[in-house]
Amino acid sequence: MAKIKLSPLAISDLQEIKSYISDDLSNPIAANRVINQIIDDYTLLETSPEMGVSLSAKINITTDYRYLVSGKYIVFYKTDTEYVYISRILYGARDYIRILFNDEITDNSEL
Repeated sequence: MAKIKLSPLAISDLQEIKSYISDDLSNPIAANRVINQIIDDYTLLETSPEMGVSLSAKINITTDYRYLVSGKYIVFYKTDTEYVYISRILYGARDYIRILFNDEITDNSEL
């Protein structure tokens, strides 16, 4: 069984999603429901880490990222033999490819 690890950006994404729905849309009940659904969905990756789709199958870029759709949100992650590393959780209507790979380029340039 794989262990789930969330990146600081993924944690921030969850906080922003909750804040937006709760505060900007004035619907704290829906905010909790959406966050709980996202968590329930990505928790399934513990027992089935390959259940998400390879991002390379969707775009013409070679990458280890996989993704899992949770309602209107997309959970981007990578796996190894022990962990599922959740990198980002983004709204599906955003330019998530640019966001995801800009993060990747920024992270690699700091090495």
